[in-house]
Amino acid sequence: MSKKFIELNIGRDKPTFIIAEAGINHDGDLDLAFKMVDTAKAAGSSAIKFQTYTAEKRAKADSPIFAGLKQRELSYDQQRKIKEYADQKGLMFFSTPFDPEAAEFLQSLEVPLMKIASFDIVNKVLLEAVAKTGTPTIISRGMASREEIDTAVKIFEKYGTEYAILHCVSSYPAPKEEVNLNIINSLLQNYSCPVGYSDHTLGAEACVYAVALGARIIEKHFTTDKTRSGADHSMSADGGDIKELVEKIRQLETMLGNGEIKSLPVEEPIRIYRRET
Repeated sequence: MSKKFIELNIGRDKPTFIIAEAGINHDGDLDLAFKMVDTAKAAGSSAIKFQTYTAEKRAKADSPIFAGLKQRELSYDQQRKIKEYADQKGLMFFSTPFDPEAAEFLQSLEVPLMKIASFDIVNKVLLEAVAKTGTPTIISRGMASREEIDTAVKIFEKYGTEYAILHCVSSYPAPKEEVNLNIINSLLQNYSCPVGYSDHTLGAEACVYAVALGARIIEKHFTTDKTRSGADHSMSADGGDIKELVEKIRQLETMLGNGEIKSLPVEEPIRIYRRET
């Protein structure tokens, strides 16, 4: 039973938990990170998520991605300030750790959630470090086979740490014809945890359809300015897009109802025309 997730209002019978994924779209600028918190809050997001890493631990210095990672690296002190700011604004802050030290730091911040990136679902050292914290963890399954998912979740089960699984297609942007949203049904059938969808397509459609299929966690990359260079800006949603996404999901939830088969009050005026024999 996902007790801690339920306490966070996350579960199969709960409203969709919508994550505004800041990622590294703050470009290493603390003021921009604060602005992203404001944007996510104004859009109606349930939470904002960042990335916690040390560039030297993610890539070699001569790697083509090292400079970009280093430029967008947030210090622990900066992340502490962002969490404090998000707390003041009433928006949940959490992050993706990319190494055991980052997981320990996030635990010290008392974040309510952690996230495992798709790239690390096979990183047993990191999985162990995160699971040991006891912090409920959302696991993205991009690129992972059923066997790899099973191996990952067994680590969390060993420590009694709650987990959720997000379907994800690790392509940036992901072609809509390759999204395979029916994997959400497969996850719901095979795992007793909360299930969701991390979206890399352009637009809101895939997220809305995912909720209709039973996803109760939605993650969407966002930026304050799609025209900024580098990182994920061009493929990310902006504040207006996130607001529209939230509104569409909330409307869908209302339309889905509770599934109880009965005559509805709105049908009463028509009941007199029924041809009962």
